[in-house]
Amino acid sequence: MATSNVPRLDARLGAAFAYVRAGHTAADIGCDHGKLSAALAGSGRCPLVLACDLRPDPLQKARLACAQYGDAVQFRLGSGLSVLQPGEADDIIIAGMGAETIIEILAAAPWVFDARYNLVLVPATKHSVLRRWLVQNGFALRDETLCEAAGRWYTVINARYTGEKREPTGLECLCGKIPGQPGDRAYFAQQNAKLKKYRLGLAPGAESDAVDALIQQMEERICP
Repeated sequence: MATSNVPRLDARLGAAFAYVRAGHTAADIGCDHGKLSAALAGSGRCPLVLACDLRPDPLQKARLACAQYGDAVQFRLGSGLSVLQPGEADDIIIAGMGAETIIEILAAAPWVFDARYNLVLVPATKHSVLRRWLVQNGFALRDETLCEAAGRWYTVINARYTGEKREPTGLECLCGKIPGQPGDRAYFAQQNAKLKKYRLGLAPGAESDAVDALIQQMEERICP
């Protein structure tokens, strides 16, 4: 069932929508107000959307937002991916949480370490931490979209498991697939400011020297 009466999405949710594959069942983990779930179902992009949240109040908001789409949206109350059975959804969206929480959710569900699953991740904080964990654990960063909201820069990450584990460079962790996108220098400046703050807490030594070198590399990207 497709309809033109679907909610308008902000830049972050719009980017997440674009990474969800048409014709696949999607799980919207941490669905909150349900706008993304409603858009995926109402547009006909997904035949079934599983709207999931840890808290009853947001899930009730999602029920109201998606009421007109009937059985095209199902609702699950619970933590992370524990509300799903392996294979119930091929496209998994985890949005609006910090990197550590996203990592905890993925690590607690080893069945997602499988190439069939298309991951759409929207970390609220610590983008570099999430990128490092993904690459270290065999996920490929297929693409990213840079978005600005409320004066801050965010990234929407599209990842898929390949099994190829490696140690990413510092620049890969900080920049991801962002280079060349509109606003990339402002994003790099934001990332570099966080890196400099981290540097303040380091004692002299090999780690501080490595961070100093990385700061210089980032500054060259900001002001080439």
